[in-house]
Amino acid sequence: MLYNAYEMQKSMLAGASAIADFSAGLLSNPANPFAYFGGGAVLGSALEVFAHASAPRGKPAFGLDSTTIDGAEVAIVEDVVLRKSFGQLKRFRRVGVEGGPKLLIVAPMSGHYATLLRGTVERMLPVADVYITDWRDAKLVPLSDGKFDLDDYVDYLIEFLEAIGPNEGQGGTHMLAVCQPSVPCYAAACVMSADKNPCRPKTLTMMGGPVDTREAPTAVNTLATERPHSWFSQNVIATIPGNFPGAGRRVYPGFLQLAGFMSMNLGNHMMSHYELFKHLVEGEDLQADSTKAFYEEYRSVCDMTAEFYLQTIDVVFQDHSLPKGTMTHRGRVVDPAAITDIAILAIEGEKDDISGLGQTKAALTIATSLPDDKKRYYMAEGAGHYGIFNGSKWRNKVAPVVEEWMKAHG
Repeated sequence: MLYNAYEMQKSMLAGASAIADFSAGLLSNPANPFAYFGGGAVLGSALEVFAHASAPRGKPAFGLDSTTIDGAEVAIVEDVVLRKSFGQLKRFRRVGVEGGPKLLIVAPMSGHYATLLRGTVERMLPVADVYITDWRDAKLVPLSDGKFDLDDYVDYLIEFLEAIGPNEGQGGTHMLAVCQPSVPCYAAACVMSADKNPCRPKTLTMMGGPVDTREAPTAVNTLATERPHSWFSQNVIATIPGNFPGAGRRVYPGFLQLAGFMSMNLGNHMMSHYELFKHLVEGEDLQADSTKAFYEEYRSVCDMTAEFYLQTIDVVFQDHSLPKGTMTHRGRVVDPAAITDIAILAIEGEKDDISGLGQTKAALTIATSLPDDKKRYYMAEGAGHYGIFNGSKWRNKVAPVVEEWMKAHG
């Protein structure tokens, strides 16, 4: 019922958005005399803001066609290295460039597409052979393809690392987890270390990850702990309707996750749209386009399987299984002490309101068998959650730390 109601509302807004967009274009057309008086520019700008906010969205493209290496422009080609039901391993192949460190960027499965990390990928392309986990929208996966939970997530990571190749000599792979995947990435590192898997990563960097949410709990953590498992199962899980390939699959809808994130900082989002309106009225196209680009990506959401979402609530936010040493994978205990040679870098943002200070740093404490020279903590001053993997603070402050860590343990 919830999903059907949302789809009906989305269809209605799509029509209204199209009309508003047409009207905005008409009112801003220099050939239209009404655009020059009677508040035409103001009304047109208001309609444009509404049209952009209510337009339907699908999966965005990465759009990374080239990068610059040693002053020369190098073409980028997206290759799918391994395709699975709930996600694929994508490589950004640098045409004509061989060698260099391999970097697997693990995108969060938390309601947004992997393209949310476009800026992360773009910054690392000049210095690494970049791969990314390109997760699939659960509503597009047929029921016949089975389930996907936290255990499956860990399995996917191991398979992806094995597909990239073994850790030999100057080869091997570095793994970078952005937010949510910090726990499954850590679990994969533990399992692969215990098995002496030759494809285990050389380094594991975690940025803003909920490794131990008992440290400096945020509003997100509080929401996940103040209600029982049954509440989440009954109130935020929906069934995909019949007009999608995944009809009948139980999911945590992306639109609910987006609504939650928007409500956390509603005032800031309202001010952003007001600023967008002012930029449009004053003809400041560059500033307006920048705001539009951010929300184009931010509002593009996808669904998660119910079993993955609910298991994550239990294991990560309610039971704190990883830092307590009680997390299991396929019946085996996930033992942080198994990690002895994977260099771990924990990065946090000073103003992160999603994963509080200390939550990611806990990954260093529980790795009891890892030498101190293979552990590092970095706090990005002034950076919020988004700022540690996108924007100027990521490019100029955080990324150089990641590069240095990879180089030191490559």
